Parts: sequence; C-alpha cells; structure tokens
Amino acid sequence: MSAGTRKAAAERSKPEPDARERILEAAYDLFSRQGIRAVGIDAIIERSGVARMTLYRHFSSKDALVLAFLERREQRWSSFATYAITDTLAGTGLAPNLAGGGQYFAIFADGHNRQLPRLTGGPFRYKTYAADTLARSIKFATKPVKQAVIAPSMLALLYPLNEEVPGYSREEFEADLADECEKDIRKAFEAGAARVSIDFTEGRLATRADPRNPWTGAGMLPHFIELNNRVLDRFSAEERVNIGVHTCPGGDRDSVHSADVPYSDLLPSLFQLNAGYFLIQCASERDKDPVYRQIGEHSRDDANGVPQVCYLGVTVTQSPRVESAQEICDQLVRAANFIPKERLGSTDDCGFSPFSIDEKPNHGSPDYAREVAFQKIHNRVEGTRMAAEKLGVGIGVAA
Repeated sequence: MSAGTRKAAAERSKPEPDARERILEAAYDLFSRQGIRAVGIDAIIERSGVARMTLYRHFSSKDALVLAFLERREQRWSSFATYAITDTLAGTGLAPNLAGGGQYFAIFADGHNRQLPRLTGGPFRYKTYAADTLARSIKFATKPVKQAVIAPSMLALLYPLNEEVPGYSREEFEADLADECEKDIRKAFEAGAARVSIDFTEGRLATRADPRNPWTGAGMLPHFIELNNRVLDRFSAEERVNIGVHTCPGGDRDSVHSADVPYSDLLPSLFQLNAGYFLIQCASERDKDPVYRQIGEHSRDDANGVPQVCYLGVTVTQSPRVESAQEICDQLVRAANFIPKERLGSTDDCGFSPFSIDEKPNHGSPDYAREVAFQKIHNRVEGTRMAAEKLGVGIGVAA
C-alpha cells in the first residue's frame, strides 16, 4: 500500500468530528417524541446520517445511547422544584442573584440528593413561570388542565439557614418571593389552567430532623404554613376553590425522602392552609385508617370561605404493580368512614416523573414506567366511579 493510499484509508477510518453529537441529537429528538422503546437503532442511524459502524464506535449498545440521552436530558431540563430559577438540573442558567452550592432540598432514602442554589442578593425574581410551559402544552389538551406550581416554602430554602444575605434581609426576600408565587399562579390561570396545585412536598420533610440536612430539624413547618397562606390569602374564596396543595414524601428515581416521618407530624398543620383542595399521598401508607381519621378530623368544611376537598392517593407511583379498580374502590369506600364523602376524591400518590425522565430502578425503563402510569390512571378513574356508585355521591377524580 502506498503512502497516499494509507493516508486516505486512515482519513476514512477517523470518526467524523461531529458524529457523536449528531447521533446523540438524533436519539434525543426521537426518544423525546416517540419514547425510548419505540425507537430502534435504524431510525437513529437514518436521522443522524452516520454509518452503523460509526454509531457503535461511539455507543456500544442502545442501552449506552439511552444512558447518554438521560444524562443530556437532565443537563437540559430543570426539575419541578427549580423550574422557576434555573434552566437545568445541573444548575446552569441560574436566575439573577443566585449561585451554586445552596442547601440540599432533600436527601432520598437511596442516598442520592437534590440540591438548591443559594441566594446571593436581591431582588428575587423568577426566571421561568409555570405558564411559560403550559402555554406550549395546553394546545394539545382535550380535557381541563391542572397546572402544578412550586410552593413559596420550597423556594424559601434558597435563603441561607443561619446567615444574613448582605443588603437583602429575609423579610425583603420573602416579600419578593410571595409576589412571584402569586404571579406564578395567576399566570397559570391566564394561560388556561382550570386548577392550580401548589407542590408542598417539603411539608412532611420539615419534621424529619435529618442531621445531614439541617433545615429539616429547624422547626420550619409553622413558618412554611404562614408563608404559603400569605400567598393563598391574596386570592378570593371563589379563586381558592380551584387552588390546591399537594403533599407526599417525595418521589425521584423510585425513592422517597420522608416516608418514615409520621403523618401525624404534618396533617394537623397541613389543613391550616386556606386551600380549596388537597392532593394527599396515601396509597403507600402501611396503616391507612389513622391517616384517614386525621384527614377527617383536621380538614375543614370552611377554610375562609371554601370547603377543603381531600383527594386521596390510591396508586403507588414508585411501584410497577398496577392496582386494580376494585382495590381502589375499596380504599375510597373505607376512607368515607372517616372523611365526609362530599369532600372525598382520588388522585395518585405523587407525580409519576417529577424530575424530567427519571431513572426508574423498580420499573426497568422510563418507557415501561410510562405504560404502567397510564394503566394505573385508567384503573383509578374506574375505581373511583365504582366507589361513587356505592356511596351514592359524585367523587372527584384529580389529575
């Protein structure tokens, strides 16, 4: 082989400098639109315009490509907890006056954590509102849409626990925070949401007293209730009928952060919130009757002008086992012994995938987890219908 021939062969054998990126971008687009299981290697090769050998040079298998996709997804999209203040889970694209290295929001049972940015100054402003994404998605909806927003109590953790931010007091920060949270809710309604739910997963965590995460032992629950009510009380009773609160022990990578905290530490305080409805994790509780009893005792017929409707979680979102419609019906009928049936409804324990596309160790793959989620939702709707017939009342079904 001549020197010229060897050089040409060597050039042909070099990976194209942008081949990996083109493969990953093609996979990202196809996986996002069609689902991981539905997309084969041939489709990715066709979309990216590379040879099969080139693809396998960069990614040894489809599983390796899926892992790279999930990593990129996490780099590109924020979690629900931080959508208002940062572009990505990796902490890039922070809102003004924020920096990395803040408090942990949560340390989960499997050991992984989610960390917040830290506040460095004022004023505090959202970078993104929930309505920004709602406006893009609602055009595809054929049913009324419930939009979730982050609670002011969660974002209050941006302020250092035991330090003052120079030139910006905690009182000034929380005044700005309340204004932004109110705006987040109002903009969601303006964008077409029929209901807005405030995510209050930090409520149960606030009583955990985890020495690895100091804020959880700082007795912050009463302040969280006051801060959230500061926002809720800016809305009329007619508006608050459609503003709710969600509580659960967290859900990420099929793990939780506060399931070991007794509900009795939270529920008496939870219903001090002047919300019109509550979405309450319950299906994964081992002993449900005490939870039903406390909900019945502490939820209010009149919370500053609105009755508090209690939507109980009847499906376990971390488990791939699909609950039957009969099982769900039985849960609701039992709960009606403790909670007024006129204020009783059903929901899922938590979001099925609150951090973009989760890793799902218990499920095996995000695609399978998605199929399971739709089966659970179908059975929840049917089980709720069955319970309503037994109880002789219309029981609400929450999204």
